[in-house]
Amino acid sequence: MHDDSPSAPGDAALGLDAESQSDDLLSELLRSVRLSGERVAAYCPPRTFSIGFADIGSLHIIEEGELELRIDGDPHVEYVSRGDVVLLPRGDPHHLSERIVLADAEAPESVRWLCGTFTIGDPQASHLLGSLPAVIILGGARTPAPEGLEVARRMLGIEMHSPSQGSAVMISRILDLIFIQILRAWAAGKDAEPNWLAGAFDPQIGLSLSAIHRDPGHDWTVEELARACNLSRSAFAARFAARVGKPPATYLAHVRLDAAIGLLRGTSLPVALIAERVGYTSEAAFSRAFKNRYSTPPSRWRRDIPGR
Repeated sequence: MHDDSPSAPGDAALGLDAESQSDDLLSELLRSVRLSGERVAAYCPPRTFSIGFADIGSLHIIEEGELELRIDGDPHVEYVSRGDVVLLPRGDPHHLSERIVLADAEAPESVRWLCGTFTIGDPQASHLLGSLPAVIILGGARTPAPEGLEVARRMLGIEMHSPSQGSAVMISRILDLIFIQILRAWAAGKDAEPNWLAGAFDPQIGLSLSAIHRDPGHDWTVEELARACNLSRSAFAARFAARVGKPPATYLAHVRLDAAIGLLRGTSLPVALIAERVGYTSEAAFSRAFKNRYSTPPSRWRRDIPGR
């Protein structure tokens, strides 16, 4: 005899779906950005090469040899080698070239790597990625690569070398998976720079960020957000700025304008009603804040949307 009744909370069966984690800020924000893996290519160029990449999020998985990575306009050089995983989430223009050491100039090691690219479905939300560092490198003596990253890399290789029906979608999903794994590993590391992602991984500040994103139109106060995090007002304000890189009020203003962009694009609601929904006390105050950020009033921004 068996029991077909649903498992009780203490039972061994565990479940997780896309909507069950109300405080999963990373998932919420990546959905708002509409990030999507696009394509992957294998590179095995001859020696003395320099290959440029620009204006698109890029992932490089180094399989053989040593390379120099240069962000255009930045004199700093990063050296990457076999096993390293390199993510450029903001799409900064950059070049990869072979690293030639004088002692090995006669017989340099061959170089081979995979390059995946990402597109952003909502350009107005790209500032979320823009607050991330230009380049994140995992592997070697740096932040260790997540355990699942090697599994994803092998799956990527299988779909590339033995493509079948559905391979294009598989590659896109695997690239998404790798992107998220890298962001998680970086944000959990001790060297993470202050921004929304580092804040999301803070067990207390993440609660306030989730609350803001769930309801940006609410009249949030520092005291109310501090209570949600079980912190005093002063401790919360200091910790928020240290983790996120800006005060709570400034972050809230950014989130409200993001929400307004979505309503301006996706609805025909009057500007005054949009202002009210995202938490502004007047249309004039909303228009000033919008123009300060986007250099144009909301009504004109809406008229200029292509195809509208």
